[in-house]
Amino acid sequence: MAKRDAHDDRYVRAIEALRIARHNARITQVELATALGKRQQFVSKYESGERRLDIIEFLDVAKALELDIESTLRDMIEPRRV
Repeated sequence: MAKRDAHDDRYVRAIEALRIARHNARITQVELATALGKRQQFVSKYESGERRLDIIEFLDVAKALELDIESTLRDMIEPRRV
């Protein structure tokens, strides 16, 4: 978790949104990685904070998860108040 602590809160929220979307879609890391043409370690490392996603990778993952990119980006900037 030490690596994740070094990331900006907005980035952490974005990665958490991707992780939650994957879980909600009941897609394994292996299945997502295969859809992206990557290895399972790619997904594992960005979800754990060991590796950062660049903007293109973020968009590719979000698209593969059928995530609403606009609302995800909005939530990065202004998290929803509960």
